[in-house]
Amino acid sequence: MKFTLEEVKSQTFKARDAWWTVFLVDPLAGRLVVGTANRTSITPNQITWGALFLGLGSAGCFLTADWKWLVLGAVLYHFSFVLDCMDGKIARLKGTGTVLGGWLDYVFDRIRVLTCTLALMWGEYHHTGKDIYLLLGIAVVFLDMLRYVDALQVAKVRRQMRAELKKAVEESTAGQTPVFAEDLLREDPELDPDEIKTRAVEVIDLQQEFRSRFSWYIRVRDWLRDHRVRTHLVSGIEFQMAVFIIAPLVNQIIPVTIGAAALLLVFEFAIMYKLWLSSRDFTRALAEIKKGSPEPARVS
Repeated sequence: MKFTLEEVKSQTFKARDAWWTVFLVDPLAGRLVVGTANRTSITPNQITWGALFLGLGSAGCFLTADWKWLVLGAVLYHFSFVLDCMDGKIARLKGTGTVLGGWLDYVFDRIRVLTCTLALMWGEYHHTGKDIYLLLGIAVVFLDMLRYVDALQVAKVRRQMRAELKKAVEESTAGQTPVFAEDLLREDPELDPDEIKTRAVEVIDLQQEFRSRFSWYIRVRDWLRDHRVRTHLVSGIEFQMAVFIIAPLVNQIIPVTIGAAALLLVFEFAIMYKLWLSSRDFTRALAEIKKGSPEPARVS
């Protein structure tokens, strides 16, 4: 079976992804997936190993602290990330994904970040004698762990809120299953809020307060969604690319790393703030449900 580029896009590209991936990785990775899937028997796990080896090669270049080698290291890191995106695409395209493959992908990502951080910052410290590079190394590793832990915990809290609301609705309405407004709007972003309010089932909105405070966000979100870009504009991916690609290319390790770290923290705090607002919507919705006759939540 021969796969086309359109099939690769429709079956393997995420509906929303990091802007770095959408604009700078997917166009190349998609074409490489077509050739790899059609002309070779290379497995996703083999590609994952290839991404790791390129990442280790990048770390070796960073260790020299010479600008020409830093540029080569940045290029190798980018291609390592391209391969890292390819393994999942081929697994989804051919249906060959495994639990082991997912584990390898995660562990190798962390190894690549750790080794490249140690090599880049130690190389610069050894070359310049400036202690700030050691501090930046600690900060990069810490922030890489923080954003993973934060993402897992935020997802866990959201699942818990939805599960508790679903249970409360089912108990108060003899088994009726609630619908969440965010799910309806995700399926149909053009949905009229009045249509949501007139639905027969209970509609719960856990983003109501956030939208009421930041109405401009909807327009920005819609534009980004139309271009497959998620609203978390500085996530772990952009942070890594800033530290391991942009900083070495312009030979400005300190300012670029500090700037990227600051932007990452801003977006992480924004996620926490949004979760806090959702918890307020959760508390109100749960109180209304427990009254016995909750009114459908309004979507602003």
